[in-house]
Amino acid sequence: MILKFADYFVYELINLSPETQIGESIHFFVYDTIKIIILLSVMIFTISMIRSFFPAAKVKETLQKIHSSFAYLMAAVLGVFSPFCSCSTVPIFIGFVESGIPLGVTFTFLVTSPIVNEIAIGFLFLTFGLRIAVIYTVAGMVVGILSGFIISKLHLEHLVEEYIYEMQAKKSFVPERNFRDRIDFAVSEVKDIVNRVWIYIIIGISLGALIHGFVPETFLVKYAGPNNPFAVFVSVAAGIPMYSNAIGTIPIIEALIAKGVGVGTGLAFMMSVVALSLPQMILLKQVIKPKLIAIFVGITGTSILMVGYLFNIIL
Repeated sequence: MILKFADYFVYELINLSPETQIGESIHFFVYDTIKIIILLSVMIFTISMIRSFFPAAKVKETLQKIHSSFAYLMAAVLGVFSPFCSCSTVPIFIGFVESGIPLGVTFTFLVTSPIVNEIAIGFLFLTFGLRIAVIYTVAGMVVGILSGFIISKLHLEHLVEEYIYEMQAKKSFVPERNFRDRIDFAVSEVKDIVNRVWIYIIIGISLGALIHGFVPETFLVKYAGPNNPFAVFVSVAAGIPMYSNAIGTIPIIEALIAKGVGVGTGLAFMMSVVALSLPQMILLKQVIKPKLIAIFVGITGTSILMVGYLFNIIL
């Protein structure tokens, strides 16, 4: 329904052609803005309804009873079966942090979900074969688990914005509520959080729309070819400012590999596009502080570099 509305609004109502970059960019902006705001609202409402029955302290206590390594694995598996792009995972990330789920486990989901999902795995299998699809899936999960584990060991909870913990404290005590009270509580939570982040959603998606479709294919072929030992660095650096999902980048990767770019280099580019997009960083700024964003980018980017070089060696 959202896609049909975006098609109607852009291609019929304001009469832009889907064949033009401006038409494609505006369509991207309209579709993703509506989609993400709706997703954010639904996720906040759902989590708030659940939280109205359970105090955050009890949820956190339950999660702490789960063995840490299993919790990371669970978050990575959940990420695989959650077909979201990097910006779409941010609303879920907010809900996880606000509910008291450990920061490292939350980051594992944030990294894994956009990199690996069942649809992307299917496309990789059809395009490159079973071996690459399996290795990519395992590598994506390892990147997510490693990133979350390191962030957990660094004890960076103080770099989460204070208002998140204020929300947790307010919800540690849950009064008796009837169904109507719970609905009112969830609606108020939606209004509060959306009012805090909507402008950043607009800014982030606007940037994504501006660079959507402008993939420097010739640049990557020229500077990230098999003879350049820094090819993986080039591909990751080129991918970070962009914004797309795993499925959208697969045809690009296929074309790059066909023109001589290494498989690891191409897949590292794909990972950096979907896991470290600039719009995602802008949205995350409302939840975590710049220092933690920089640490997240550094750890995840380094992990992606290692995966890229590993792929180039074994494939």
